[in-house]
Amino acid sequence: MQSKKHIVIGLSGGVDSSVAAWLLKSQGHKVLGVFMKNWDDDDTDNYCTSKKDFLDAAAAADVLGIEFDAVSFSKEYREKVFKDFLHEYSVGRTPNPDVFCNSEIKFKSFLKHSHDLGAQYIATGHYARNRVGKKGKNELLKGCDENKDQSYFLHRLSQKQLSSSIFPLGELKKNQVRDLARNIGLPNAEKKDSTGICFIGERPFKEFLSKYLKTKPGPICNLHGDKIGKHDGLSFYTIGQRKGMGIGGIAQSYNRINSKGPWFVIAKDNSSNTLIVAQGHDNPHLLSTSLSAIKPSWVSGVTPNLNEIQVKIRYRQKTVSTSFTCNGDEFSLQFKTPQWAVTPGQSAVLYNGVECLGGGIIT
Repeated sequence: MQSKKHIVIGLSGGVDSSVAAWLLKSQGHKVLGVFMKNWDDDDTDNYCTSKKDFLDAAAAADVLGIEFDAVSFSKEYREKVFKDFLHEYSVGRTPNPDVFCNSEIKFKSFLKHSHDLGAQYIATGHYARNRVGKKGKNELLKGCDENKDQSYFLHRLSQKQLSSSIFPLGELKKNQVRDLARNIGLPNAEKKDSTGICFIGERPFKEFLSKYLKTKPGPICNLHGDKIGKHDGLSFYTIGQRKGMGIGGIAQSYNRINSKGPWFVIAKDNSSNTLIVAQGHDNPHLLSTSLSAIKPSWVSGVTPNLNEIQVKIRYRQKTVSTSFTCNGDEFSLQFKTPQWAVTPGQSAVLYNGVECLGGGIIT
């Protein structure tokens, strides 16, 4: 048996973190489950599930026979995650708050809180792996379940954060986790996976964003500048978006291009407050052969010394080969095959096989 460790695990109320806690306890470790509630603004029964999640986490801890507590990092979340989230949307980009939620809250504020409690490590229900490599540095690896791998969201973790973190589910498939939950008798064994914004959950997105940002309606134009509709505010749209524009039945204006198929967002012009669209999923304006990214963060603490690596430009994507050039606080990628809907504000995450090297924010 491994040496006994004092571990604080983030219990979200979901099945993954609950099974992760059971695995740690079954290995003989001292385990404390902690529920993080970091959003208070519209904590109502209409859409906020934090109350139910808290009760589910407490019920799971009771079945597992582990101590349970709760903590709030609402102030830290607002200052370090949500403030930037709103800024990015206000300037026309599409941010990924889960990435910074992990690096700033779960693996910084929560990690410090756990150390203050006397714990050596924190654990989460992420599908990822953490190992010490040949050079003595911690390496972040993909989870064994390719469909659930969450290394993409963890790519900004540092050596210090990884050295104090454990991912018990890294070697498991999701169906194995569900089976374990049923066998253990966990009350949340059949609970659906959570979606929505980190710690905020599912909300009617336009309604939610409108509470925090001033939005200005404007024209929807095709590539020729013909106005074919009206948008509700550029913040509500993202590159590659197909639905929700109200122009589905509109043909290409003036038949300038004999094009058919649904309309997609291809660009947002902030200076004129114009949403630009084109027809066809494979429209050339949706394909990119390169990208630039800023604010790089490298898991090893050092810029990768590799000319050719793999990249994900969105979570639900297989890695693709790319050439890599880094110049200080910016890096660029050249794709062997054009990539669809490269979106400013999203993360470009780099890999060398199963190892996640880090990444940056697409500009």
